[in-house]
Amino acid sequence: MLLDIQNIDVLYDDFQVIWDVSLNVKEGEMVALLGPNGSGKSTILNTTSNLITPKKGSIKFNGEEISNLPTFKRTEIGISHVLERRRVFPHLTVLQNLNLGAYHPKAKEMRQDSLEKIYKIFPKLSQREDQLASTMSGGEQQMLAIARGLMGMPKLLMVDEPFLGLSPMVTKDLINIFKNIVENGISILFVEQNVRLALSMATRGFVLESGRLVISGDSKDLIDSGEVRRVFLGN
Repeated sequence: MLLDIQNIDVLYDDFQVIWDVSLNVKEGEMVALLGPNGSGKSTILNTTSNLITPKKGSIKFNGEEISNLPTFKRTEIGISHVLERRRVFPHLTVLQNLNLGAYHPKAKEMRQDSLEKIYKIFPKLSQREDQLASTMSGGEQQMLAIARGLMGMPKLLMVDEPFLGLSPMVTKDLINIFKNIVENGISILFVEQNVRLALSMATRGFVLESGRLVISGDSKDLIDSGEVRRVFLGN
């Protein structure tokens, strides 16, 4: 098991948003974290990367407890987090954005090799090294944000709402890119509201409702599940 989250509770000040959630990601698989708006999906990713500290529970990575590791150390051991709405540096070039993704010592050492691999996955970025991120389309910025996450040489790539606001054509391109990333040995945990899209890509899915895990399993079992429909559409 690559990522193993057990029984976490998460609070914002005195307001609890996650109750006793457990989930996991195996090596070399793609996992979808699903749920309606406000269900706690982004909070799970933020807790995994230590942007938020859980009140209780355990987070293990590669079998090691990481609950006390700061965010930069989690990046060093192989966790990359692509935040919602891309968050590229708009006034920096494509290359500058990518280089910022390789800031821990091992990633810096392998930066040129990583760039070559990134450009094979994202050939458009290699043609736009000197272009300012602010001048790129939404789909191109999303690709840049994911590529920047890969520059940290992750074992696990977490992506929050990767398809938000993208055209069907760009979404199709990103789906193929995700498959390519997994084929290269990097696990993916991603947040998505489009259930059928997410489960058509992922090996497994976890569904949150109001901060609680209500159903999980293989994607083929969840895609036509009545319980999943209830969570998203109501009774």
